[in-house]
Amino acid sequence: MDIPNPQTVPLEDFDLSDPHIFQQDAHWGYFKRLREEAPAHYCRESKFGPYWSVTRFNDILSVDRNHQVFSSADGITLGPPISVPEQEVLDTPMFIAMDPPKHDVQRATVQPVAEPRNLRALEATIRERAARILDSLPENETFNWVDLVSIELTTQMLATLFDFPFEERRKLTYWSDVATASPETGIIASFAERRAELLKCLEYFTRLWNERVNQPPAHDLISMLAHGKNTRHMEPLEFLGNLILLIVGGNDTTRNSISGGVVALNQHPEQYDKLRANPGLIPNMVSEIIRWQTPLAYMRRIAAEDTELCGQRIRAGDKVVMWYVSGNRDETVIDEPDAFIIDRKNARHHLSFGFGIHRCMGNRLAEMQLRILWEEIMSRFRFVEVVGPQVRTLSSFVRGYTQLPVRVHRL
Repeated sequence: MDIPNPQTVPLEDFDLSDPHIFQQDAHWGYFKRLREEAPAHYCRESKFGPYWSVTRFNDILSVDRNHQVFSSADGITLGPPISVPEQEVLDTPMFIAMDPPKHDVQRATVQPVAEPRNLRALEATIRERAARILDSLPENETFNWVDLVSIELTTQMLATLFDFPFEERRKLTYWSDVATASPETGIIASFAERRAELLKCLEYFTRLWNERVNQPPAHDLISMLAHGKNTRHMEPLEFLGNLILLIVGGNDTTRNSISGGVVALNQHPEQYDKLRANPGLIPNMVSEIIRWQTPLAYMRRIAAEDTELCGQRIRAGDKVVMWYVSGNRDETVIDEPDAFIIDRKNARHHLSFGFGIHRCMGNRLAEMQLRILWEEIMSRFRFVEVVGPQVRTLSSFVRGYTQLPVRVHRL
């Protein structure tokens, strides 16, 4: 599919919800033009209905922090196409798609899993697993980094956080992919199939819930939800919604940042040289990877009342999309935003984790996994070399990779 030149498309015809634009990495020119000419842009027609695009860093920040005006209670993505029959859509409430006070008490129930004390306890486990995964990689052979490293490390961590049967952990990867898939991806054949597969996820986790609720409270996410005062009486679809949130949040973001870091260093070899000379830059590089990759391209809100943004009148009920991927390349806030600079000053000043009450709960865990992985990579490999074209995810929401052919060159 050919993507039109953004300089030749009339602004009123811009529709950034088209996943093919992202799969072909062709969105940058569209967002640059929107930041310059229409920072609050109204798309009148899309397969998801009309929506506003917010593309500048500071405007996104103001929307994200103002949950009273820009509500998440109607969902955080553009959702299924408006043409999909209602019976094929699964309505799964989740705390990120809620407003206070319900959001606050449900989030607080699972927040302890990401507290510093728990992260310290997980560090040795993550390092041991990262070492085992890296030591098992084939030498003198091309393999898919996404599958053998990015998915494997994040799925092992998810299984630990849920206390999920370890030998079946790839179910978590599959359900994460299904949750954000459309039929175009080939992961599901229809939205009806997506609904059926997610109900299988609910059935599986309900068995685990029933086991944990009859045991003493533990530190895994299912036990926290089963015993939590504000979550133990959740309706089944609300339980499923929170599961999807935790699975996607713990899987897609870290998985695609792990792959994105390899891509970035291969595209910027002078930064790889800098890293080899000074591995102490890894913690700062992790933040730069997360900004440069922006693993979730956007979050969506809905206007709770009539308001104004960038001189545009936004009416109550309008969908408002915060394009984090654009804000993280805003040249008025970030110097050389398209460059990957591992010793960038203020590297943590990015939008990828969101801001306000919905800021990513697991941001420190994600950073820790990436830091440990890169410490272990640099102690083993002189070069993780990309040797073929990467295949990007067909999605306007998840910015990731399905194929990343590499070879590793050991020290």
